[in-house]
Amino acid sequence: QVQLVESGGGLVQPGGSLRLSCAAFGMTLDYYAIGWFRQAPGKERERVSCVSSNGDITDYADSVKGRFTISRHNAKNRVYLEMNSLNSEDTAVYYCAAVLSTHCPVFDYYDYWGQGTQVTVSS
Repeated sequence: QVQLVESGGGLVQPGGSLRLSCAAFGMTLDYYAIGWFRQAPGKERERVSCVSSNGDITDYADSVKGRFTISRHNAKNRVYLEMNSLNSEDTAVYYCAAVLSTHCPVFDYYDYWGQGTQVTVSS
């Protein structure tokens, strides 16, 4: 059974850091571009970042550029999202998603989604 499982969320103070992890089961991530998304209460889902299947190409939402870094370790079948200088606007449920493509899609159509991990930024 194909499954994406996020971990690493939690409560962090403003200015703090977290590293999210997306682990894949029942599939090999080598052939998939991976996106990280977030959704805050009352807001639309936002694509935060995406990485190509070989890790060479990444993109970021303007709201997180310079603060978040996406990376992948295909041998471990994992993708990571390093988040620094967190603020209250980053509070959301974070999801990873996989699409069978070498490049990140223009439109947010993904084949598989995780269940999400909560990130709360608060003092």
